[in-house]
Parts: sequence; C-alpha cells; structure tokens
Amino acid sequence: MTKIIAFQGTFGAYSHLACQEIFPNDTYLPCFDFSNAFTAVQDETADFAVIPIENSNAGRVADVHFLLSQTPLYITGEYFLPINHQLLGLPETNLEQITQVISHPQALSQCSNFLKQHDIKPIAKDDTALSCRILTHTKDMTTAAIASSSAAQIYGLKILAPNIENSANNTTRFLIMSKKNNMLENNGQKFITSLIFTAKNIPAALYKALGCFALNNINITKIESYILDDKFISAQFYLEIEAHQNDITFKNAINELQFFSKKYSILGSYPAHPYRYL
Repeated sequence: MTKIIAFQGTFGAYSHLACQEIFPNDTYLPCFDFSNAFTAVQDETADFAVIPIENSNAGRVADVHFLLSQTPLYITGEYFLPINHQLLGLPETNLEQITQVISHPQALSQCSNFLKQHDIKPIAKDDTALSCRILTHTKDMTTAAIASSSAAQIYGLKILAPNIENSANNTTRFLIMSKKNNMLENNGQKFITSLIFTAKNIPAALYKALGCFALNNINITKIESYILDDKFISAQFYLEIEAHQNDITFKNAINELQFFSKKYSILGSYPAHPYRYL
C-alpha cells in the first residue's frame, strides 16, 4: 500500500530527496513549515514525516528541536543524507553577474565560504527549492539560488557553480516521525533512544541526572537544552543515547532519573543508522 510522506518545503528540496531515498515509490506531501508536517502526521493526512534535525556543518535545525519537545509523535528512524549544494541561475546567466543569492538559512550557512569569496549577498528564504521557484518568476539575472541538482532540473535552472558547500562531507541528519510507536525489538544491533526531561531546580540536578546513564554504562551522544516558559530558572533537555528503551540498563537509568527530574518523556527507540559509525 502506498504511503504518504510529509516534508517541509516543495519538490526538489533536500527533505524531498531524503523522502525519495527512505520511501521510494511512495507519495510525497510538501508542507509550508515543519509544524505543518508534524500536524499532517498527527491528523493522519500523512503516514510519516521526514524532518531534518541537524547538519554536520551548520548545526541543529532550531525549530525542529522545539517541536520535538511538544509533539505527540514518535521517532521511528533516522537517515543521513549527503548534501551537495549547487549555485543555480537562469539559463542565460553567468557567475560574474551574480550579486545576491536566495536560499534556506541552513543552505546559506553551509555555503558561507563560497559566498564570501565571490562577494555574493545571502538572502534567507523559507526553502531551497522554493528559492528556485522564486527565481524563475522574478527572472533576475543578478540573483542566484542555492539548491540541489534535482531542483535545477525541476525548475529549468543552470548550475553556475557545482558543490559549493563549505565541507566535502556536508551531511544532514533526518528523523522519521510517526503517529504510531512502531518500535523494533532489540535484536543485538545498535539503537538510539531519544528522550526529553526537565531537571529539578536544585544544585547539581543536571550532573546527577546525566550520571544515571553513566552509572548504567550508557553512552549519551547528544544533549540540547531549552528554556522553559520564557523563564531563566528552569531548563528542559533533549537527549539521544545509545540504548534501547527495553534494555534493563535503560530502565534502571530512568528509575534513577526520576529523583532528579520533574518529568520525562521518551520520543522513541530506533535503529542507529550505519552512517554514524563510518
């Protein structure tokens, strides 16, 4: 049965490319923003959402981390997509004419070295592929877009400069979100578990909370913090750890965590993608 996969952006965006690689031959649903993609899964308009969470060069996708702390959805998988950015222009344009470039802020950040080298002004837009569509409408010979080679084909643009990303290993990590907790059993492979907890407002609460995992020999691979309720006296933390939530070591760590946290929620346990260990 064909599945519907939601993503932020429009056709040709990197999230669309990730959808095609993860869910080939399914139906892809473009959404205006990340919140709309989450909502599409919540109201069952879509079966899954493929959401970028971080880039190896530009860091975390901030909006997504805040949505993760609020969503009832589950993380059921992860995927790493190599990102090759192309500088795209109208067919009759050449690189020397370009004075400004439009794209998603993450793409602009990932290509900052090239833009500085060529004295090109970055202008942020909501999406890489949407920038291509804008360019085809404005027909501005002095403006380029940063997007994928797939977007170049879709919107009839010319590659003015290929692979302009700062790092040759530029990679974006995506999460696969589902309304159902389609958690696989631990069959001996490596798993990642994502969770959120709020530390008690007491001295050393975070230190002791993280110690719960160390004492149970569980490796923490990621930690992010958020200010709660616009106040600066309490924080919420997003963790990713190398464990399955049904492991006895994980259960012991969670039991201990409750002494140092106000509340916690587990977002999902999912197989670690092989890219992590290359």
